[in-house]
Amino acid sequence: MVSLRNPVVFLWLALGVCAESLYCSASYEWHREDMGFPWSGRPWLVDVAVADLDQDGLLDVICCDAQENRITWARGVEEGGFEERVLMSEVPGPAHVEIVDLDGDADLDLLVASMGVIFPSNAHVGSVLVLENRGDETFERRVVLEQTERVTDVQAADFDGDGDLDLISGQFGYTDGAIRYLENVGDWQFTPSVLSGLSGTIHTPIFDFDGDGDLDFAALVSQEWEEIHLFENDGLGRFSDRVIWSSSNQDFGCSGMRACDLDQDGDEDLLFSNGDAFDYARPGSRPWHGLQWLENRGNGGFVFHRIGKLHGAYNPIEVDVDSDGDLDVVAVSSFNDWEFPDAVSMVCYVNDGAMSFDLRVLAYEPTHLVALDSGDFDGDGIDELVTGGFHAYPPFDRMSRLSVWKRGQKDD
Repeated sequence: MVSLRNPVVFLWLALGVCAESLYCSASYEWHREDMGFPWSGRPWLVDVAVADLDQDGLLDVICCDAQENRITWARGVEEGGFEERVLMSEVPGPAHVEIVDLDGDADLDLLVASMGVIFPSNAHVGSVLVLENRGDETFERRVVLEQTERVTDVQAADFDGDGDLDLISGQFGYTDGAIRYLENVGDWQFTPSVLSGLSGTIHTPIFDFDGDGDLDFAALVSQEWEEIHLFENDGLGRFSDRVIWSSSNQDFGCSGMRACDLDQDGDEDLLFSNGDAFDYARPGSRPWHGLQWLENRGNGGFVFHRIGKLHGAYNPIEVDVDSDGDLDVVAVSSFNDWEFPDAVSMVCYVNDGAMSFDLRVLAYEPTHLVALDSGDFDGDGIDELVTGGFHAYPPFDRMSRLSVWKRGQKDD
């Protein structure tokens, strides 16, 4: 998910990386291929989500195209490629999409966070939308929340234990904002309540942090706050809020967060990035940008660990890139110094198995990458990567829209 606020990576130049060939890890190489619609102009693909939307056994990619204000579906086909189609047009400023069976009818719906406008605004133009799957590859638009602060994230879970899915929305107006709990009361009706009025919330991942059987969530609050809040659920949809991490640097630039069991100890941690710089007259790198994780200690406490630097870092994900059984961290860069050809656009921090991470540069281009996800598209046990380009500021010479990155065997 892109967070547009108002809205030195170690460069391994000796690798000789080119646009189509990525780093070598042991006996592997990676290669990029464009996928989906032919494009022209300057793409604004702000989120991608990998899932088998039609449940045909082939993974698909759902895209938030903020340039065209639409949600698209790059459908996996038997031949190994993708056929992209528009699922819903006239979705203003789509920022994030979740794939979930919201109505319990055994098909997958789309839960969309609509900012209204991507660039900073306090206008109440945001909305929470559901694209309800009718089961015949068509989708009906349902509006859950509208005329509200720009919505940057929306997640679904049964918070009150009544058997249906409620929603959490993160909203980043500009100087205003909110975190809202939307209780599902049936018949596509949701009752909203405000849990926080802080500006700048960009991600709200859901996880059972304390293992008590009910679902909690965390909120990454950017803007001048630069904090992570934990909202602990009492099992009835009532939440207590506490800050579990904060930065004294008001320009820290939080830019992405997800819950995952990074250390594989049985509980979920929080992996997050800081790399946003759109509120500067000249967007670009900052020396404090990078990746980090909060280790869940299982007793209600979290321990901060710095993973490493990445200028303009966005949307880190956990992927076992080298097939050694532990989880590595892949991230993209949006706000780097793109006038320099050695500015890095995607990296992997390789886990040594003891939670120390070693930097590998994956690519120098295309530039301005924001969206990132992964999935095993060909069923070989190795995840591919999917990226989306967001080209809102120059230079515009190394652009992309939607790409898949495949790992293959290196020739001897």
